Amino acid sequence: MFSNYLIGLREGLEASLVVCILIAYLVKTDRRDALKPIWIGIGVAVALALGFGSALEFGSQELTFEAQEALGGTLSILAVGLVTWMVFWMRRTARHLRSELHGKLDAALQMGTGALVATAFLAVGREGLETALFVWASVHAASDGTPRPLVGVGLGIATAVFLGWLFYRGAVRINLAKFFTWTGGMLVVVAAGVLAYGFHDLQEADWLPGLTNKAFDITGTIPPDSWYGTLLKGVFNFQPDPTVLQVTVWLLYLVPTLALFLAPVGFASGKGKVKEPDEPGSRPSKAPQS
Repeated sequence: MFSNYLIGLREGLEASLVVCILIAYLVKTDRRDALKPIWIGIGVAVALALGFGSALEFGSQELTFEAQEALGGTLSILAVGLVTWMVFWMRRTARHLRSELHGKLDAALQMGTGALVATAFLAVGREGLETALFVWASVHAASDGTPRPLVGVGLGIATAVFLGWLFYRGAVRINLAKFFTWTGGMLVVVAAGVLAYGFHDLQEADWLPGLTNKAFDITGTIPPDSWYGTLLKGVFNFQPDPTVLQVTVWLLYLVPTLALFLAPVGFASGKGKVKEPDEPGSRPSKAPQS
């Protein structure tokens, strides 16, 4: 449940920040007449993400077992690729996210209502589709027949919306660079488990060999139906009897990806210090005194 809460919080907060920046800019520039198209675009993006998630869930139920495993494994690998790109992209662009969105919004204002709807849709829709795919893959990997994974996602998104509202109101200040670094690092760990389980699905679909070649088996020490086994499964997609291929894929993804993600980036010129991203509601920094 925690891993799905983290997904909902991390992805939801990115979308909330985008919405917050767009709306705050329109309000501050006295363009409240453009708010309706923005909300329409956001609504369409949310509806598309929900429809995409529903199609994945209900569409896969009509398939044979082998086809379900093949679909689950393929989409899990795709989801890990997308979330990996997302966490690196967010870390690289967070510092100038506001100015980038302002530039797109200025261009959309000149083009008309349709461009405003498209701007909001594209800004939020990407996050929504990524969230739907990664949540589906994570739930597919960790599902134990209970609604807890979806509850975790819902709570994470609700927390993100609340934090976005607080940002807009200027009520809170947190270090977004550190927040996205820590949550991004945890998502990489979660993604490693999803990736390993995706390869296990492909083995069960007979797309890959080695299903019976176990790396180790500690089901006697960590029973899958115990509370701690369920906790490890829910948070890290831990499996007490993984195959050699699963362990190999897990290590080959986690070690280099986490090392690259946590490596220092974005040093300011001549300062040796990472520049923090702009926060919604914060005051612009003062120009240096001459």
